[in-house]
Amino acid sequence: MRAMDVMTTDVITVSPDMTVQDVTKLLAEKGISGAPVCDANGNLVGIVSEGDLLHRAEIGTAYRHRVRRRSWWLDHFASEAAREYIKSHGRRVADIMTRDVVTVVEDTDLGNVAALLD
Repeated sequence: MRAMDVMTTDVITVSPDMTVQDVTKLLAEKGISGAPVCDANGNLVGIVSEGDLLHRAEIGTAYRHRVRRRSWWLDHFASEAAREYIKSHGRRVADIMTRDVVTVVEDTDLGNVAALLD
């Protein structure tokens, strides 16, 4: 079997400028757990999923448990901490989406797809 045998063909995409509130509503209305994020030219720029929406300031889940580094100063100003803050407080899809998306072509063997997902 190939990816084309099991893939969704009627894909709902979202814009990076869409609000977090609007994408949350869309996912709930459509009964889906995520959507590709495409720019104005239709290029894939990321993906937004339930996982991206879990750590939000509005619902009190903004800060994940992290192992403390030696210096609070480094922890406060480190790029990872900054990314987490933006992701948890962002208001647009571009702020919270996962940018490093792994893709396959439609004739990719389903075993390879499963290995990637694992």
